[in-house]
Amino acid sequence: MAKNLWSLYKELNKPEYKWVDLSHPLNSKSPCWSGIPAGSVELNKVVFDWGNPMLECLIETYKFPGQFGTHIDFPKHFIKKGKSSEKFGPKNMVYPLCVVDITKQVKKDKNYAVTVEDIKAYEKEYGRIPDGAFVALRTDWSKKWPDMNKLSGIAKDGSENFPGWSLEALKYIYEERNAAANGHETLDTDASKLAAAAGDLACERYVLKKGKLQIEVLCNLDKVAPAGALLFAAWPAVEKATGMPVRAFAIPPVE
Repeated sequence: MAKNLWSLYKELNKPEYKWVDLSHPLNSKSPCWSGIPAGSVELNKVVFDWGNPMLECLIETYKFPGQFGTHIDFPKHFIKKGKSSEKFGPKNMVYPLCVVDITKQVKKDKNYAVTVEDIKAYEKEYGRIPDGAFVALRTDWSKKWPDMNKLSGIAKDGSENFPGWSLEALKYIYEERNAAANGHETLDTDASKLAAAAGDLACERYVLKKGKLQIEVLCNLDKVAPAGALLFAAWPAVEKATGMPVRAFAIPPVE
Protein backbone atom coordinates (compact mmCIF):
# COMPACT_ATOMS: atom_id res chain seq x y z
CA MET A 1 0.00 0.00 0.00
CA ALA A 2 1.40 3.38 -1.05
CA LYS A 3 2.21 5.76 1.81
CA ASN A 4 3.23 8.81 -0.21
CA LEU A 5 0.72 11.04 1.58
CA TRP A 6 2.22 10.17 4.95
CA SER A 7 5.59 11.23 3.58
CA LEU A 8 4.01 14.48 2.36
CA TYR A 9 2.61 15.11 5.84
CA LYS A 10 6.06 14.62 7.37
CA GLU A 11 7.52 16.95 4.75
CA LEU A 12 5.02 19.73 5.51
CA ASN A 13 5.83 19.51 9.22
CA LYS A 14 9.50 20.21 8.62
CA PRO A 15 10.96 23.60 9.66
CA GLU A 16 10.99 24.62 5.98
CA TYR A 17 7.24 25.22 6.19
CA LYS A 18 4.87 27.21 8.40
CA TRP A 19 1.20 26.62 9.25
CA VAL A 20 -0.60 29.97 9.25
CA ASP A 21 -4.16 30.47 10.49
CA LEU A 22 -6.09 32.76 8.12
CA SER A 23 -9.34 32.91 10.15
CA HIS A 24 -10.31 35.38 12.86
CA PRO A 25 -11.44 33.92 16.21
CA LEU A 26 -15.15 34.41 16.83
CA ASN A 27 -17.39 35.08 19.81
CA SER A 28 -20.87 36.54 20.32
CA LYS A 29 -19.48 40.10 20.15
CA SER A 30 -17.63 39.62 16.84
CA PRO A 31 -18.65 42.16 14.17
CA CYS A 32 -20.95 41.37 11.27
CA TRP A 33 -22.72 43.30 8.53
CA SER A 34 -25.11 45.99 9.82
CA GLY A 35 -27.94 44.53 7.73
CA ILE A 36 -27.99 41.39 9.89
CA PRO A 37 -30.84 41.69 12.46
CA ALA A 38 -29.92 42.04 16.11
CA GLY A 39 -29.89 38.73 17.95
CA SER A 40 -28.66 36.74 14.95
CA VAL A 41 -25.40 35.87 16.70
CA GLU A 42 -25.36 33.72 19.81
CA LEU A 43 -22.38 31.46 20.36
CA ASN A 44 -21.70 28.96 23.17
CA LYS A 45 -25.24 28.91 24.59
CA VAL A 46 -25.35 26.02 27.07
CA VAL A 47 -28.31 23.69 26.44
CA PHE A 48 -27.06 20.63 28.37
CA ASP A 49 -24.93 21.37 31.40
CA TRP A 50 -22.57 19.56 33.70
CA GLY A 51 -24.34 17.74 36.53
CA ASN A 52 -27.21 16.41 34.40
CA PRO A 53 -28.03 12.93 35.68
CA MET A 54 -28.66 11.68 32.13
CA LEU A 55 -24.99 12.14 31.12
CA GLU A 56 -22.06 14.08 32.56
CA CYS A 57 -21.14 16.35 29.62
CA LEU A 58 -21.56 19.83 28.17
CA ILE A 59 -23.51 20.69 24.97
CA GLU A 60 -23.78 24.16 23.46
CA THR A 61 -25.61 25.68 20.50
CA TYR A 62 -24.25 28.16 17.97
CA LYS A 63 -26.35 30.68 16.04
CA PHE A 64 -24.80 32.89 13.39
CA PRO A 65 -25.43 34.19 9.85
CA GLY A 66 -23.66 32.41 7.00
CA GLN A 67 -21.63 35.53 6.27
CA PHE A 68 -19.97 35.80 9.71
CA GLY A 69 -16.31 36.33 10.47
CA THR A 70 -13.90 34.74 8.03
CA HIS A 71 -16.40 33.11 5.70
CA ILE A 72 -16.90 31.58 2.29
CA ASP A 73 -19.52 32.83 -0.17
CA PHE A 74 -21.25 30.39 -2.50
CA PRO A 75 -22.80 31.61 -5.78
CA LYS A 76 -26.36 31.48 -4.39
CA HIS A 77 -25.43 34.31 -2.01
CA PHE A 78 -25.97 36.77 -4.90
CA ILE A 79 -27.35 34.65 -7.73
CA LYS A 80 -30.89 33.28 -7.24
CA LYS A 81 -30.27 30.16 -9.31
CA GLY A 82 -26.63 29.90 -8.33
CA LYS A 83 -25.05 26.86 -6.69
CA SER A 84 -25.22 26.53 -2.92
CA SER A 85 -22.91 24.77 -0.48
CA GLU A 86 -23.80 21.13 -1.26
CA LYS A 87 -22.44 21.56 -4.81
CA PHE A 88 -18.93 22.11 -3.48
CA GLY A 89 -16.88 19.33 -1.89
CA PRO A 90 -13.43 18.57 -0.45
CA LYS A 91 -11.65 19.34 -3.74
CA ASN A 92 -12.91 22.90 -3.38
CA MET A 93 -11.13 23.20 -0.04
CA VAL A 94 -7.49 23.11 -1.26
CA TYR A 95 -5.77 25.55 -3.65
CA PRO A 96 -2.39 26.88 -4.75
CA LEU A 97 -2.27 30.29 -3.05
CA CYS A 98 -1.16 33.56 -4.64
CA VAL A 99 -0.99 36.60 -2.35
CA VAL A 100 -1.02 39.95 -4.13
CA ASP A 101 0.30 42.67 -1.82
CA ILE A 102 -1.13 46.18 -2.31
CA THR A 103 -0.37 47.51 1.18
CA LYS A 104 1.83 50.33 -0.17
CA GLN A 105 -0.98 51.57 -2.41
CA VAL A 106 -3.51 51.32 0.44
CA LYS A 107 -1.34 53.46 2.73
CA LYS A 108 -1.66 56.25 0.15
CA ASP A 109 -5.31 55.62 -0.70
CA LYS A 110 -7.58 53.67 1.68
CA ASN A 111 -10.11 53.27 -1.15
CA TYR A 112 -7.57 51.72 -3.49
CA ALA A 113 -8.84 49.10 -5.95
CA VAL A 114 -6.29 46.59 -7.21
CA THR A 115 -5.55 46.96 -10.93
CA VAL A 116 -4.61 44.60 -13.72
CA GLU A 117 -1.22 46.28 -13.72
CA ASP A 118 -0.80 45.30 -10.05
CA ILE A 119 -1.56 41.67 -10.91
CA LYS A 120 0.86 41.72 -13.84
CA ALA A 121 3.55 43.22 -11.61
CA TYR A 122 2.99 40.33 -9.21
CA GLU A 123 3.36 37.83 -12.06
CA LYS A 124 6.53 39.51 -13.30
CA GLU A 125 8.12 38.95 -9.89
CA TYR A 126 6.64 35.60 -8.85
CA GLY A 127 5.49 33.92 -12.05
CA ARG A 128 2.19 33.30 -13.78
CA ILE A 129 -0.87 32.65 -11.62
CA PRO A 130 -1.47 28.90 -12.01
CA ASP A 131 -4.73 27.30 -13.13
CA GLY A 132 -7.07 26.69 -10.22
CA ALA A 133 -5.33 29.17 -7.95
CA PHE A 134 -6.81 31.02 -4.99
CA VAL A 135 -5.81 34.67 -5.41
CA ALA A 136 -5.81 36.60 -2.15
CA LEU A 137 -5.56 40.37 -1.88
CA ARG A 138 -3.31 41.52 0.94
CA THR A 139 -4.17 44.96 2.31
CA ASP A 140 -3.38 44.45 6.05
CA TRP A 141 -6.96 45.64 6.63
CA SER A 142 -7.47 42.64 8.92
CA LYS A 143 -5.41 44.41 11.60
CA LYS A 144 -8.50 46.58 12.23
CA TRP A 145 -10.45 43.53 13.51
CA PRO A 146 -12.70 43.47 15.54
CA ASP A 147 -13.58 47.19 15.37
CA MET A 148 -16.51 47.35 12.94
CA ASN A 149 -16.20 51.10 12.33
CA LYS A 150 -12.52 50.73 11.44
CA LEU A 151 -13.19 47.70 9.26
CA SER A 152 -15.84 49.71 7.42
CA GLY A 153 -13.62 52.79 7.26
CA ILE A 154 -16.42 55.00 8.52
CA ALA A 155 -15.61 58.67 7.86
CA LYS A 156 -17.06 61.74 9.57
CA ASP A 157 -19.63 62.02 6.79
CA GLY A 158 -20.77 58.44 7.46
CA SER A 159 -19.31 57.01 4.26
CA GLU A 160 -17.49 53.68 4.08
CA ASN A 161 -13.87 53.71 2.95
CA PHE A 162 -11.86 50.54 2.39
CA PRO A 163 -9.78 48.94 -0.36
CA GLY A 164 -10.68 45.96 -2.50
CA TRP A 165 -10.94 44.45 -5.93
CA SER A 166 -11.70 46.12 -9.22
CA LEU A 167 -13.83 44.38 -11.83
CA GLU A 168 -10.97 44.53 -14.34
CA ALA A 169 -8.58 42.74 -11.96
CA LEU A 170 -11.13 40.01 -11.24
CA LYS A 171 -11.79 39.51 -14.95
CA TYR A 172 -8.04 39.16 -15.47
CA ILE A 173 -7.53 36.43 -12.83
CA TYR A 174 -10.64 34.50 -13.90
CA GLU A 175 -10.75 34.98 -17.67
CA GLU A 176 -7.02 35.27 -18.45
CA ARG A 177 -5.59 33.07 -15.70
CA ASN A 178 -8.39 30.60 -14.85
CA ALA A 179 -8.26 31.16 -11.09
CA ALA A 180 -10.66 29.05 -9.01
CA ALA A 181 -11.38 31.47 -6.16
CA ASN A 182 -10.41 34.79 -4.63
CA GLY A 183 -10.19 36.25 -1.16
CA HIS A 184 -9.53 39.43 0.78
CA GLU A 185 -9.24 40.87 4.29
CA THR A 186 -12.06 43.38 3.95
CA LEU A 187 -15.78 42.87 4.59
CA ASP A 188 -16.65 43.12 0.89
CA THR A 189 -15.09 42.24 -2.45
CA ASP A 190 -15.49 45.68 -4.01
CA ALA A 191 -13.41 48.68 -3.05
CA SER A 192 -15.90 50.95 -1.27
CA LYS A 193 -15.77 53.84 -3.74
CA LEU A 194 -16.44 51.48 -6.66
CA ALA A 195 -19.39 49.98 -4.80
CA ALA A 196 -20.77 53.44 -4.06
CA ALA A 197 -20.40 54.50 -7.69
CA ALA A 198 -22.10 51.33 -8.98
CA GLY A 199 -24.81 51.30 -6.33
CA ASP A 200 -24.10 47.58 -6.00
CA LEU A 201 -21.38 45.10 -5.11
CA ALA A 202 -20.68 44.56 -8.80
CA CYS A 203 -17.35 42.79 -8.24
CA GLU A 204 -18.83 40.28 -5.80
CA ARG A 205 -21.77 39.72 -8.13
CA TYR A 206 -19.36 39.04 -11.00
CA VAL A 207 -17.42 36.41 -9.01
CA LEU A 208 -20.52 34.56 -7.86
CA LYS A 209 -22.25 34.77 -11.24
CA LYS A 210 -19.25 32.96 -12.72
CA GLY A 211 -19.87 30.14 -10.25
CA LYS A 212 -16.65 30.88 -8.39
CA LEU A 213 -16.01 30.94 -4.64
CA GLN A 214 -14.58 33.66 -2.45
CA ILE A 215 -13.45 33.94 1.15
CA GLU A 216 -13.92 37.25 2.93
CA VAL A 217 -12.40 38.71 6.11
CA LEU A 218 -9.15 36.75 5.89
CA CYS A 219 -6.26 37.54 8.23
CA ASN A 220 -2.49 36.95 8.59
CA LEU A 221 -1.78 37.26 4.87
CA ASP A 222 1.32 39.22 5.90
CA LYS A 223 2.68 35.93 7.30
CA VAL A 224 2.30 34.03 4.01
CA ALA A 225 4.78 33.94 1.12
CA PRO A 226 3.44 35.65 -2.03
CA ALA A 227 3.82 32.41 -4.02
CA GLY A 228 4.34 28.73 -3.30
CA ALA A 229 1.85 28.18 -0.47
CA LEU A 230 -1.22 25.98 -0.27
CA LEU A 231 -4.52 27.29 1.10
CA PHE A 232 -6.96 25.00 2.93
CA ALA A 233 -10.50 26.07 3.82
CA ALA A 234 -13.02 23.82 5.58
CA TRP A 235 -16.68 24.42 6.41
CA PRO A 236 -19.53 22.31 7.84
CA ALA A 237 -21.47 20.13 5.38
CA VAL A 238 -24.67 22.17 5.73
CA GLU A 239 -26.88 21.84 2.65
CA LYS A 240 -28.36 24.82 0.78
CA ALA A 241 -26.07 27.34 2.52
CA THR A 242 -25.27 30.63 0.76
CA GLY A 243 -22.29 31.17 2.99
CA MET A 244 -20.54 29.65 5.98
CA PRO A 245 -17.79 30.61 8.43
CA VAL A 246 -14.58 28.81 7.48
CA ARG A 247 -11.39 27.73 9.19
CA ALA A 248 -8.86 28.70 6.58
CA PHE A 249 -5.11 28.18 6.85
CA ALA A 250 -2.07 28.26 4.62
CA ILE A 251 1.09 26.20 4.49
CA PRO A 252 3.76 28.43 2.96
CA PRO A 253 7.47 27.83 2.64
CA VAL A 254 9.58 29.73 5.16
CA GLU A 255 11.01 32.79 3.41
